[in-house]
Amino acid sequence: MLLVIYLIAITTEAMSGALAAGRRNMDIFGVAVIAFVTALGGGTIRDVVLGHYPIGWTQHPEYVYLVTLAGLATTLLARYMHHMKRIFLMLDAMGLVAFSLIGCNVALQLQYPIVVVIMAGMLTGISGGILRDVLCNQVPVVFRHELYASVSLFVCALFLVLRASGVQADLNTVICFGSGFAFRMLALRYGWKLPTFSYQQKWD
Repeated sequence: MLLVIYLIAITTEAMSGALAAGRRNMDIFGVAVIAFVTALGGGTIRDVVLGHYPIGWTQHPEYVYLVTLAGLATTLLARYMHHMKRIFLMLDAMGLVAFSLIGCNVALQLQYPIVVVIMAGMLTGISGGILRDVLCNQVPVVFRHELYASVSLFVCALFLVLRASGVQADLNTVICFGSGFAFRMLALRYGWKLPTFSYQQKWD
């Protein structure tokens, strides 16, 4: 199940990267690069940080083809994207949860401490979007607006709590996926946000 969701997730993230590149008037090469980084950057950073080699996409070149083609296809479909906004947000939420769970599983297999497992899940879930925004010269959305990183943290923590409670792995995945997806969609629906910090005073 996670593999199917993962493929959907990297495709969706590649499309979001391509749209961000389009807003910055990048050429086709730029679109392909941003699509690739957005879709596979989180897993790459996780693998480098954890020392998990070889890096996943180097062993599955079909992932590179998939995300690159998805990014390029977006340039043709962009004019219709606003009609699919809700579906796009749902797929993005699925991707966030799937990436977070996959990151946790990779760190657990490598027998890292709990805090590292959580960080690995969050890195996988949000790093691609951060790289996309930085390369597009924007403050990452994850630091400014909706509950996004918080959803990833929630999913990782719930996964570990249920695992420690002896919940069977597949059931744990289903529960975490459903809960994380619902949390993200509710946050979008009702505009839930974390408190913001604004400091404007000048130093003398």
